[in-house]
Amino acid sequence: MQGLYLVTPDWDDTEALLRHTETALDAGVALLQYRHKTATPEQRREQATALLALCRRHGVPFIVNDFVDLCRELDADGVHVGGTDATVAQARELVGPTKIVGASCYGDLQLAIDAERAGASYVAFGGFYPSRVKRYAVTTAHAIVDDARAAVRVPCVVIGGMTPENAAPLVARGAHMVAAISSVYGAPDVAAATRAFNRLFA
Repeated sequence: MQGLYLVTPDWDDTEALLRHTETALDAGVALLQYRHKTATPEQRREQATALLALCRRHGVPFIVNDFVDLCRELDADGVHVGGTDATVAQARELVGPTKIVGASCYGDLQLAIDAERAGASYVAFGGFYPSRVKRYAVTTAHAIVDDARAAVRVPCVVIGGMTPENAAPLVARGAHMVAAISSVYGAPDVAAATRAFNRLFA
């Protein structure tokens, strides 16, 4: 796992969501997470099904945020859980040993250590910077990337207000993936924004 971890915005316009996502996938995405907090169950299933098909065509793993049942229903590649969702252990038990299970660890190294022990495939830290999408209770220190590299063996993801410029020092410290939403989906040139993130890992 290395590169741009693209997370979808809360867009109800499925056509626009798919168009922007395919442009990014063409430019190079390591992992795609479907996240839409306000979607209806029907809309969530429709969008996730379409995005999964896109990811299959591009050979990119597809992760569902929060909804373990939807991950299982679609046979997606994995699920990402946060502090108020199913636990890592519960998610791992439900999706089985071969799926990806990601865990939000915010600014807490112990959460990452516990998540790895419970079966997480990767751990995500953030927010590091102010986000246009999510409100974070804490500002995560850059040094947690160094600490995580020493304490856990699974890949480390950084999230929260990420741009290619401000993500660079975190990648230099050893972050395996940079998660982005607005910096790609809100960019005037989605492909160029995607390639700018990819250059961090070149």
